[in-house]
Amino acid sequence: MAALGKIRKRGVALVIIIGLGLFAFIAEEAFRSCEATKNQQRQQIGEVLGNKINVQEFQAMVDEYQDVIKMTQGRDNFTEEELNQIKDQVWNSYINEQVIKDEAKKLGLTVTDEELQNILKEGTNPMLLQSPFVNQQTGRFDVTMLTKFLDDYKKSGTNPQLAESYQMIYKYWQFIEKQLRVQTLGQKYQALLSNCMLSNPVSAKIAFEGRNQESNILLASIPYSSINDNDIQIKESDLKAKYDEQKERYKQDVETRDIKYVDFQVVASAADRKALMQTMTDASNKLQSGANPAEVVRKAQSQFAYTGIAATKRAYPADIAAKLDSMSVGQTTAPFETTVDNTLNVVKLISKTQMPDSIEYRQIQVAGATAEAAHKTADSIYNALKAGADFDALAQKYGQTGQKQWLTSAMYENSNTMDEESKNYLNAINNLETNDLKNLEFSQGNIILQVTARKAMVDKYDVAVVKHTIDFSKGTYSDAYNKFSQFVSENKTIEDMEKNAAKFGFTVTPRAEIANSEHNVAGLRATRETMKWIFDAKEGQVSPLYECGNNDHLLVVALTKVHPVGYRTLDGVVKDLVKTQVIRDKKFEQIKSKLAGVADIAAAKAKGATIDSVNQITFTAPVFVQATGASEPALAGAVAAVKQGEFSKALVKGNGGAYLFQVLKKADHEGAKFDEKQMEQQLQMQAAQSARLFIQELYQKANVVDNRYLFF
Repeated sequence: MAALGKIRKRGVALVIIIGLGLFAFIAEEAFRSCEATKNQQRQQIGEVLGNKINVQEFQAMVDEYQDVIKMTQGRDNFTEEELNQIKDQVWNSYINEQVIKDEAKKLGLTVTDEELQNILKEGTNPMLLQSPFVNQQTGRFDVTMLTKFLDDYKKSGTNPQLAESYQMIYKYWQFIEKQLRVQTLGQKYQALLSNCMLSNPVSAKIAFEGRNQESNILLASIPYSSINDNDIQIKESDLKAKYDEQKERYKQDVETRDIKYVDFQVVASAADRKALMQTMTDASNKLQSGANPAEVVRKAQSQFAYTGIAATKRAYPADIAAKLDSMSVGQTTAPFETTVDNTLNVVKLISKTQMPDSIEYRQIQVAGATAEAAHKTADSIYNALKAGADFDALAQKYGQTGQKQWLTSAMYENSNTMDEESKNYLNAINNLETNDLKNLEFSQGNIILQVTARKAMVDKYDVAVVKHTIDFSKGTYSDAYNKFSQFVSENKTIEDMEKNAAKFGFTVTPRAEIANSEHNVAGLRATRETMKWIFDAKEGQVSPLYECGNNDHLLVVALTKVHPVGYRTLDGVVKDLVKTQVIRDKKFEQIKSKLAGVADIAAAKAKGATIDSVNQITFTAPVFVQATGASEPALAGAVAAVKQGEFSKALVKGNGGAYLFQVLKKADHEGAKFDEKQMEQQLQMQAAQSARLFIQELYQKANVVDNRYLFF
């Protein structure tokens, strides 16, 4: 009871303590929940129709597509530019797939397993013809080959070596099957839209006439350029009115930003170039004096290795290949510069000979308990063959097929390294005549070679190349960095950057409307951090110094303007575009006033118009007018509406000027015959093409969020 009394006395304090404890527990859980949500958001690469995709999911799709390209094109790796293209293709495909699926779901469109099986049985889809299941005799996709593979795949798990290769092909097939479903669903949706736009005999006849009825005219032109822009008075109200009229043109679906930047490329100094020139001159002298070319090339740290194997010109850099035919054997060039790849070069032509580009050969590999035993066995095989023994029979005796195979120059001439044994092996194949034999000794055994055919004789060159980039030294880079760093630290505003750039020898460059879907800034590699800064900064801010490019560029960026999603405001680029339109309108009104009352070509000429004959004008093809230097669709439309012999009733407002005309002749194109059914089919095809434009409309409504720039 005493203990109960004590608890009662301290009841309020206990409630407070327990309450604080519960609050701490709830707060901790809330904090963890918020952190988890933030982490998820940080991993989101984008969003389509409210469906979020994280970086791991997107990377998996990119990896899948890379594997497909590697398999179909025999590629091992990709350049940075190719990887960027792959990522763009994957992203655009993902958006297209999500948009089509969403629309198809609303309409109840699906692709059934039965439909997919019918596509496989038909076997004509281009994707199927890229698969490994094409019958080589018929050139068609063979569904029975696919069925057999899928059955074998299930059984391949017991064989680790088979399992790996089967898994690769199986993944490739899964990709094709998925794409077939997506493609078929998209075709169904587009067919639904295109079939809503029907053609008929009347529209077919009108379309035929628009394409084939030709007009010859006398054209009176007055170009807008004949009036000075400075003579045109423009008010803000004029710009506002034109902007309101064309407002839909200036609607944007993604945020863009305007920047100004200073990019400085570090290049080799005079001292750097002098030191490299000395190295190249020494290499040239050594090659000229007969020194070992492989040693000279290696010590000079050439970008192009010397293998000692004669190769076609395509194996050498373009600047080197261009010199070979003008050089004599044994000649060594003085150092020369190639500006395209920023290198100094020295070339020695060691030999030039005619050799086959393709060689068919066969071989027997001979091994033994020791190298001596292998050599002894090889000698006996070689002597037997020289005496007339059957090559295939001997190959089979030693557990080999002796199968003939082709060796082409392209298979080896781009190799960066070549050991001595490989070099001897290739030289033997290249230099043997048809049916000649060669017994080659190697450290691990022998190879008996026989060349069976030689094709496509070409010029081959044994060339020692010393190619070295004109690099800057660490000291040169340090000096450039310090200078650029000083410029950045002393100029913290856009105004200061523009005011003082020239004093440092720099140039400020504007770049309008950069979008976060772009892969670099200022055309430079390794600018992802700069891109992240641009889309996180506020107007007027100046970035820190960035080192980018191939570690040879210094960059600083200022954010000048943010253009959010929606209608662009009447300033900057938009204002310039609107102003151009207003100037054109006012010039047209001046010309219209000048030509008021003109009723024939002679009167137009008297008012200062240029007169030209223009022939074979059709409604569907815009007219290019030499006098104004502009393509004029409006003129083509106006001519179609005027009868033969008549003068135009109204002045035509074109892109480059104002026009009056007289129709001299109207006639159908010679040889053109109206085929109603064919014309309706063409119109139906046009309708199908127009249906594809709806995808862009759906894209705009999909609320796409693209955050790839944060990750790639």
